[in-house]
Amino acid sequence: MSDHGEIRQRSGHFSFREVPLTETLKKGTRVTGADRTKLAADLKKRYSSGESIRSLAASTGRSYGFIHRILSESGVALRGRGGATRGKARAKS
Repeated sequence: MSDHGEIRQRSGHFSFREVPLTETLKKGTRVTGADRTKLAADLKKRYSSGESIRSLAASTGRSYGFIHRILSESGVALRGRGGATRGKARAKS
């Protein structure tokens, strides 16, 4: 399991900053076990707060399908597409 933190040195002092898992994953790497669970929780929280699947995909460097699958596996109720929908065709007069 990898450590998801960053140690910084400034003026002779060290500080530890928690780095979100989404920032530490490399594109195309397999995500399993505890890392997958942590990623799912992070994505679920962000999606529930209003972010779209497309924005999550862009910010993580992952595909739309990957994010959709992770959210679905986590039991998240996915939102509808939104935006304009096609209504019934109007009869021309």
